[in-house]
Amino acid sequence: MKTFKQLAVAAALAATLPAFGAVIHLDFEGIGDQNPVGNFYNGGGGTNYGVSFSDATLALVDADAGGSGNFANEPSPDTIMFFLDANDAILTYAAGFDTGFSFWYTSSTAATVTVWDGLGGTGNLLGSLDLRAQHTDNCVGDPTGTFCNWTAVGVKFDGIAKSINFGGTANQTGYDNITFGSDVPVIPEPSTYALMALGLAGIGLVARRRQRK
Repeated sequence: MKTFKQLAVAAALAATLPAFGAVIHLDFEGIGDQNPVGNFYNGGGGTNYGVSFSDATLALVDADAGGSGNFANEPSPDTIMFFLDANDAILTYAAGFDTGFSFWYTSSTAATVTVWDGLGGTGNLLGSLDLRAQHTDNCVGDPTGTFCNWTAVGVKFDGIAKSINFGGTANQTGYDNITFGSDVPVIPEPSTYALMALGLAGIGLVARRRQRK
């Protein structure tokens, strides 16, 4: 009976996870301002995709929506992903994904994003993207927020990927609408579709850094 229960629990858990090859889209809504992303998409409150993020990865809410984010024109209001205490954020998906991945980004510095066949940004390199600084280019619409230009990019690769390293500079690079299992970016509704920019904390992406308890 004990074995049967264990198998039943395992089957129930598996039923909640997406099938291999399914397209997964992460928009970071609902995590809260400067809260860790962590296991939000791994049974921690959001859709359970089996996706986790490294400890330094944080969500950031637009100041116009009551948060501390110094950005505008984000592709899916009002939350993005960034990092304060590291120069990267690592996404891990143990089930693996193929085909490609895509995302939107804003950055005041050059950055590199890499995809790996091992967990936690390890193993063999399957693909990479070099990103240019563009955070204030051609900004329109949303009147407040230094990081106002967002660019959609994607990459194809061969093999099975299990992690992505989103590189950049602490408090100077932000990401949103991450999609893996496809190299075609998810396009927001026309009302929010305008190229955009970040400076996430006042001079950076975060307008003011929240005191840690």
